[in-house]
Amino acid sequence: MDIEQNKAVAKQFYERFTANDITGVMATMTEDATFWILGKAATGRVTGEFSKPQIEKVFTGMLARLKSGLKMDVQSCIAEGDQVALQVTSYGELKDGRVYDQQYHAWMQIRDGKIAKVREYLDTLHVEQVWFAQSGS
Repeated sequence: MDIEQNKAVAKQFYERFTANDITGVMATMTEDATFWILGKAATGRVTGEFSKPQIEKVFTGMLARLKSGLKMDVQSCIAEGDQVALQVTSYGELKDGRVYDQQYHAWMQIRDGKIAKVREYLDTLHVEQVWFAQSGS
């Protein structure tokens, strides 16, 4: 695939997320895909490396707690060879009233038209405060 096709695959991942289409999100990934999230696995609840089935469970759990899903906006996207780097923002309101308003840098490796690896960098404190703190605290 060429660079523009690789960028399109990476952007499609976020477009499907915005459409609340987790099946579609997972279809953009290879069967052996890995998804790494910034942080040490032993210290964070959703950090470290996940297999495709594991990250699907995380994504499905997130959407279940949101009022109207998670709007993902790709702010910029650059690519070289099979690597794509994106700056992304997200916004979603949880059913308990908290707001998840995140900024990400994501690096993806594309293989045969699908995402094979993701490395996601984000504000882990915001993740902890919104998704794991007790409501009202």
